[in-house]
Amino acid sequence: MLKPLFFALTLGLCTCSLAQPNAQSSLDGFWQYTVPNGGTTFFALKQSGESITASEADWKMPLTGTLQGNKLHLTVSAKFGNETFEILYEGVRESADKFELNEKAPGVRPGEVIERKGTLQRVSREVVYPERLSLPPLADQPDNGLVRTPPMGWNSWNHYHDQFDDATVRQMADAMISSGMAAAGYKYIIVDEGWSSSRDANGNIVGNARFPDMKALADYVHSKGLKIGIYSSPGPQVCGGYQGSYGHEEQDAKTFADWGYDYLKYDWCGASRIYQRTPADLEGAYQKMAAALAKTNRPLVFSLCEYGWGDVWKWGAKAGGNLWRTTGDISDHWASMDRIGFAQLDITQFSKPGHWNDPDMLEVGNGGMTADEYRTHMSLWALLRAPLIAGNDLRTMTEETKSILMNAEVIAIDQDPEALPVQRTPPQATSEVLVRPLANEAVAVGLFNRGSAPAQIGFRWDSLHLNANLGGKSLEARDLWKHEGISVTGDSYTATVPPHGVVLVRVAVKQFGTF
Repeated sequence: MLKPLFFALTLGLCTCSLAQPNAQSSLDGFWQYTVPNGGTTFFALKQSGESITASEADWKMPLTGTLQGNKLHLTVSAKFGNETFEILYEGVRESADKFELNEKAPGVRPGEVIERKGTLQRVSREVVYPERLSLPPLADQPDNGLVRTPPMGWNSWNHYHDQFDDATVRQMADAMISSGMAAAGYKYIIVDEGWSSSRDANGNIVGNARFPDMKALADYVHSKGLKIGIYSSPGPQVCGGYQGSYGHEEQDAKTFADWGYDYLKYDWCGASRIYQRTPADLEGAYQKMAAALAKTNRPLVFSLCEYGWGDVWKWGAKAGGNLWRTTGDISDHWASMDRIGFAQLDITQFSKPGHWNDPDMLEVGNGGMTADEYRTHMSLWALLRAPLIAGNDLRTMTEETKSILMNAEVIAIDQDPEALPVQRTPPQATSEVLVRPLANEAVAVGLFNRGSAPAQIGFRWDSLHLNANLGGKSLEARDLWKHEGISVTGDSYTATVPPHGVVLVRVAVKQFGTF
C-alpha cells in the first residue's frame, strides 16, 4: 500500500553508534525516528537558524519545522488521493543527537487522531541508503499450481492500516466462520503491514509486541479451516517502517514457511531507496523472492504489490506471481473505485488461472460509499475476475454488507472456471455494458451507470451470441442482485439503473427447464 504518512519517508532501520557533537550542533543530515512497535521513519533535515526543512532532492512530502532552544517542532504534509494530512512531531532535545518526540497523525477513520511517542536519533547516510544487492535477470519461474480461480479472503489494511494486533486477526478468523464468509468461499486471512519488529541475533525476522507469536497465530487460523497470509517488502523496511526482507529473502521465506503461512503479500514501497522503478529492478526483486518461496517447498500464494509499474501484468506470471497489483491504492470513495475499476478493462487479457490482475482490495462495508456503489464495486470486480479480498470489520457487518459480500451468484461470476476476459461495448455517455462469457453456454452482463442520475441501459439478446447453437433451445435470464428471473422477450432488455449503480444479469441457454 502507499501509506499516506510513510510512503516517501520510510527509508531504513539500523542499530549503530552515533556521533555526539555538542548540544548546539546543526540538525543537518539524517535522523531516524523510531516508535516502539510502530515502525521507523527517516528524516533528511536542513537547518537554517531556527528553521528546519527537508534537504534531499528526492524528499517527496513537504516538511517544515523549527528548533527553538531544545524544543523541536516538525510538520509533514502528506497527500493521499485528494486528501492532505498533516503529521505533527514535537519534543525536547535529550542530547546533541537525540530527541524524544510526541507524534500526532490522522487515523484510519475520519476524525481519528493517533498519538504516539518515539525517539529521533542522528544516523549516517549509509543507514538511509543501504548497499544495493544484485538482482537476478527475469527468467520463467515454475507455476506453483495455486489459486486457479481468483483468491478470496480478508486483509487488515483497508480498515485498520497498521493499527491492529494478534487478537484482532483471531477475531476476524472467528467472524469469517460465524458470518458465513468462509462458506461463501472466503478463506485467506491476510496479516498486512504492522506485525514485524526487527531481527534476532541470528537474523530471523520477529514480530513486535502486538504480534508476539506469529506461528501460534497461523496455527489458530488453520484450526478454523482457513488459510493465513503475511506481508513484507523487497526493502529493508515496509511502507510504514516495519521490518522488511531486503538481504534476507531466503531466510524470511523459510521463516514464513516454518510458521505455516500460505500467502505472501510483497510490497514494493520499502525498496524505493535502494532499487529503481526500472523493469530490471522490479522484475528482479520480485523474482528473487519467488525463487526463495519455491525453495521452501511450501505452497505459498505470491502477491506482487507494486502498483502496476513497469506493466507488471506482462511479466508478473513469469516472475512467479500469482496475482499482481495493477494500480495504486484504492480508497473508500466512489471516484477511487470507479477510476480504478474501469481502468482494468484495457488489460483483462493478461489474467489467467493461477495468475491474476489485482485492482486492489474490496472496500465494501467500510462506510464511504452507498449500497448501490458497493454493489457496483462487487459486480465490477467479479466481472474482472479480480481477487475478492474483503477489507472491512467482519465482526460488525450489517445485513446489507453481508448480502453484498456473500452474494453467491455474483461470487460465481468471479470464480467461473472458464476464466474468460470481460468484453466492453462502446460506452454511451456515462453508461457501460460489460459482457463476460461463462462456462456452460452462459454470459454475465453488467449494466453500469457511472453518472449521477438514473439511466436506461440495455442490450440486445442476439449481441450475446448465445443463439448461434441453440438448436431450438431458448434463453433464460436472471437479475443477480434482485435474485429473480427476467423475461426473455422481444429483441432486447433495458433496465433503469440507479446513479452509480449496476444491474448484473446472467443469461444462459436453457438446460432441461432449469437455470
